[in-house]
Amino acid sequence: MAIRPMQAGLAPKERRFWPFRRLSLAQQEEIQGYLFLMPWLVGLVAFTVGPIIASLLLSFTSWNLVSAPRWVGLENYQYIFQDDPDFIQALKVTLRYAAISLPLHIIIGLALSLLLNIKVRGMNVYRTLFYLPSVLPGVATTLLWVWIFNTDFGIINWALKQVGFEGPRWFQNPRWALNALIIMGMWGVGGGAVIYLAGLQNIPPHLYEAAEIDGAGFWHRFWRITLPLLTPTLFFNLVTGLIGAFQAFVSAYIATNGGPMRSTLFYMLYLFQKAFQQQWMGYGSALAWILAIIILVCTVLVFKSSALWVHYEAERGAEVRKK
Repeated sequence: MAIRPMQAGLAPKERRFWPFRRLSLAQQEEIQGYLFLMPWLVGLVAFTVGPIIASLLLSFTSWNLVSAPRWVGLENYQYIFQDDPDFIQALKVTLRYAAISLPLHIIIGLALSLLLNIKVRGMNVYRTLFYLPSVLPGVATTLLWVWIFNTDFGIINWALKQVGFEGPRWFQNPRWALNALIIMGMWGVGGGAVIYLAGLQNIPPHLYEAAEIDGAGFWHRFWRITLPLLTPTLFFNLVTGLIGAFQAFVSAYIATNGGPMRSTLFYMLYLFQKAFQQQWMGYGSALAWILAIIILVCTVLVFKSSALWVHYEAERGAEVRKK
């Protein structure tokens, strides 16, 4: 390829970026960086920032996806807080689900990680098996659990019958439907257990060795070494689990569709029904922003409380050196 005349007398670096030859090398590198970032920035604006701004504006409108949006101001929010009993029900169901399922995920995941941290032959196979359910498609696993909880031929009711108990009608009884969904959620506890496992393996082994020399037992080592040094991992799983619990949707949509008697009407399911089934897109956008604010407030509170119970080894080491 022939070199243009205006490039002939330039140094190699200048010839490479000849359109910007009058700029300094730092300025050329800055422009190059923005050019390489441009595809990501376009995607961020088009698929993240743009929809967020659009949903905020749509929350002040009445829009059915067909006609042009009509500005209604705060009417959507006023109706949500004053005249919509399903909003309160959906919020109650979601809060109850989060209050029960999140502690169970943390406790069971931590206990499972302690077992997976034991050094025995074939442990990698067990780790893979326990982690595998967390990456399976949500629809497929929900359908599997619907069959397991089936009143007539489900495995759970069959097992209860073998020991003399009559199994409940899980998805037909308002008292049991949400509990069944909580049990279904434990299917993916292996994902959190693997994260706990990574935190456990990051704890320096010499701390356990010193504790054993001093005669500390398992529970003493757990409460004094394992748990304090695992608090950063607990904090991460708490935040991500909290956000995930508020966004629960697939299990209720597939298994119960919010029933019976709205006992499993999760917030995200209610939002979906309003926005896409009833085509109240403006109303659904308002519901989405209320949920975003609730999640933001809960997350901020967790972050604020982390200073009281989250301990980082590097910070504690720096405090010891200062003393």
